[in-house]
Amino acid sequence: MFGKKSAKNLNSGTNSNKGNSANGNSINERNAGKNSAAGAYSQGSAAGEKLSLSVSARCGRLKFHKSGKFRILQLADIQDGADVSKDTINLIAAACDAAKPDIVVFTGDQIAGYASDYAATYRARRWEGETETVARNVGIWVENSLRAVSGANDSSDLSESGSSSNNSASSANSSSANSSSANSSSVYLSSTENSDEKQQNEKHSAEPEQISKTQISKNQTSKNPAEKKSFGMRKSRRKPTASDFAQTRELVRKSISEFLAPIVERGIPFAVTHGNHDFQCGLSNAELEAIYREFPGCLNPEAIAANPAAQRHVPASGMQAQTVYACEPGSFVLPVCDVDEKKNVIGIALVDSGDYAREGGYGVPDRQALDFLRAIPQLIGVKSILFQHIPMPQNYRLLRKVSHLTANAIQGYRAFDDGCYVLDEDVVQPGSYLGEGISCPDTDCGEFDILKESDGYFAVFTGHDHRNGYVGTADGIMLGTTPTCGFGSYGPVPSKRAVRLFEFDIRHPYEPRTQLLTFGRLVGKPKSAAAYTFAMSRIPVSKGEAVDLLRKPKVSVTLGTVAAAVVWLVSAIKGRKRK
Repeated sequence: MFGKKSAKNLNSGTNSNKGNSANGNSINERNAGKNSAAGAYSQGSAAGEKLSLSVSARCGRLKFHKSGKFRILQLADIQDGADVSKDTINLIAAACDAAKPDIVVFTGDQIAGYASDYAATYRARRWEGETETVARNVGIWVENSLRAVSGANDSSDLSESGSSSNNSASSANSSSANSSSANSSSVYLSSTENSDEKQQNEKHSAEPEQISKTQISKNQTSKNPAEKKSFGMRKSRRKPTASDFAQTRELVRKSISEFLAPIVERGIPFAVTHGNHDFQCGLSNAELEAIYREFPGCLNPEAIAANPAAQRHVPASGMQAQTVYACEPGSFVLPVCDVDEKKNVIGIALVDSGDYAREGGYGVPDRQALDFLRAIPQLIGVKSILFQHIPMPQNYRLLRKVSHLTANAIQGYRAFDDGCYVLDEDVVQPGSYLGEGISCPDTDCGEFDILKESDGYFAVFTGHDHRNGYVGTADGIMLGTTPTCGFGSYGPVPSKRAVRLFEFDIRHPYEPRTQLLTFGRLVGKPKSAAAYTFAMSRIPVSKGEAVDLLRKPKVSVTLGTVAAAVVWLVSAIKGRKRK
C-alpha cells in the first residue's frame, strides 16, 4: 500500500531547496496538504481510512482481479505551467473516481517546458548551446516587442457553441492581425531554424504556432493564448545559474504535485514517460523522474541502461511485490500477473519516443530504447501494450488519402503534407475522430517492424496530437491516439478533452476494450475563464463508441427488467383488445 512515504519524507527534497528558491516556503506550504493526503491510504481500513481505488495497489502488485478484469487509465498532454488548470485536475479526479483504474499511465508532455515559469532555464532543443539559447530568447523578445508595438492581438474566445459558425471569420481576422508579427518571426527563424523548418514549423514546437497558407483546416491558424502569454513574458538572455535551476525544480515539483494530487489521494499507482516539451523546462528526464518518485505510487524505476534484463523492484512506490525491467528514463516495462500471481498475462511497456530531430521534425526512440523493445517479449514472456508520446508513421495506415475538396479532410504533416486524409472507417473503431494531421517523425526508424516481427506487442497508444482521438488496427497491432486531458494548451473544445480507459479481460487479454472519458460527460462545463480558441468544428459527428465501460451492471439489469415489463404490459393490453 501507499503511504510508506509520509508527508515529511515527500517534502524532504523540497525543503532542502528552500534556500535556493525565492518562494520555496510558499510552494512547500501549498504542497504540504496535498502530499500529506497520500498518507490517507497508509494503513487502509486498519486505521479506519479509505482503501485505494486500485485493486492492484491493495494487492501490492499489478494483477488481474477475481472478476477477470484489469484497468489502465491513460493521461496525455497535460502540458501546463506551474499552476495547473483546475479543470484539468477536476477531469483527472472525476476519471479516477469513475474508472477506478489499477494504474494511471502518463504518456508525455506533462510539463509545458516553454512556459514563462521556466524562462530562466528554458531550452528549445537538447543540442542547443549557450549561444543558440541566447539567440532564440533575444529573437522571441524582439518578436513580441514588435507585436506589442503593432497592437496585434488574436486571443479571441471561441465558445464551444459558436466555434463552428464563426470559424472562417475568426481565421481570417487571425491571419490579418498577425501578419506583422509573422514577418518579424520569419526574420528571427531564418537564423535559428533550417530551411525545412522555415517552410513548415512543428505544430507542437515551443515557438508560437504558425500554419502554412496551404493548410486545409483554416481554423487552425488561431494561436494558443496560453503559449503566446508564455513567450511574450520570456526575456531571459543570460546563462542559467544554479539558483535558476533550483527555482525550476521547485516550480516543476509544484506542477507535478498538483496534477498528481487526485491520483495520490486515491491511492492509485502511476507510471510516466516523456514528450517533446517536458525537457524544455531545462531539467533532464532523469531529473524529472527523480521528482515523480518523491510521490507515493510512482512505478518509474531508477533506469540503468547497462543492464535492462535485470528484474528489479520499486519498493518506494508502495507496490512491494511489483517487478519491473528498465532501460532508461521513460523506457521500462511492468508485468501484470494473473489473480493467483503464478504467471504474467500482459506487459505495460513505456518508451521515450524522443523529441526533435536535428534535420527538422520530430525525433524517434534512441537505439537503446529500440533494442529494449526488441528484448521485452523475452523478458516477460507475454505480449505488451506499448505507451509512448509521439505516434509512428504507420498511424497513417488508419487514414485514407482523399481529394483536398473532400469534406472534413485534414492535411498530412511534413512528410505526409502532400495529401489530405480522413479516417478509414474500415479499420478504425466507432467514435474515432481526426482533428489534425498525425505529427509523426519524417523517417521510419524501424520501431513498428520491431513490434511486429517480435510478435510481442498487441497495441500502441500515444498522445502528442491534442485534437486526435482514434483507435484502429494495422498489421494486427492496435494503434490509437488519446487527445489532451489538459486545459493549459491547444486542443478540442472543453467537453471533448478526455482521458482514455482500457479494460482487459483475462479470457482474451490481448483484445482490450477502450473508451474516451470526456470532460463534458464526467465534469460538465469548465470553470476556467480561459479562451479555448481551438475548436473541433471540422470533425464530423461520429456514430459514438461501441461500448460504455462505465456502464453499471445493476443499471442495465434494471433497465432490462423495465423493458421486459413494458413489453409484457403492451402484449397483455393487445390481447385484451383482441378479446
